[in-house]
Amino acid sequence: MVENLVNFFLGLFSNIKSMPYLVVFIISMIPILELRGGILAASSMLCLDPIKSFIVCIIGNIIPIPFILWFITPLFDKLKKTKKLSKIVVKLENTANKKKDKIERLKYIGLFLFVGIPLPGTGAWTGCLIAALLGMNKKKSLLAASLGVVLAGIIMIISSLILNKATGFCTI
Repeated sequence: MVENLVNFFLGLFSNIKSMPYLVVFIISMIPILELRGGILAASSMLCLDPIKSFIVCIIGNIIPIPFILWFITPLFDKLKKTKKLSKIVVKLENTANKKKDKIERLKYIGLFLFVGIPLPGTGAWTGCLIAALLGMNKKKSLLAASLGVVLAGIIMIISSLILNKATGFCTI
């Protein structure tokens, strides 16, 4: 699924393919794809330098974190008052609430691990949404989620290098 989404966005950004790091940066900011999709695009599809890609993806995935932590709950409260968007907001909140026990027990370490271990349904967007809904300290959550993004980046870049070496694709 992530690979299909990455391919979709690569096609969408085909007019700026002359700036591949910008494409990877934008992909890393998008919910669901995040850093995982950015590194996948950079390493396996665009064959970009792994270190530069790692840095670009980290920055791209960290930028939305403060906005989510500080503004998502007031935004959700306003959107819930509209007929068209209230169902979407409630669905997003329900999805986050189903996963909150993974963070609630361990607090900031839980948030760090939730964001840092690249599994489906985890990441900075969901982790920060849960932290905001739980009313966790925003500065501590920002730090935990940012460190989680770095951990996810390390795991993803190492995995992509191993995969590329094994397949002979995009080797440097």
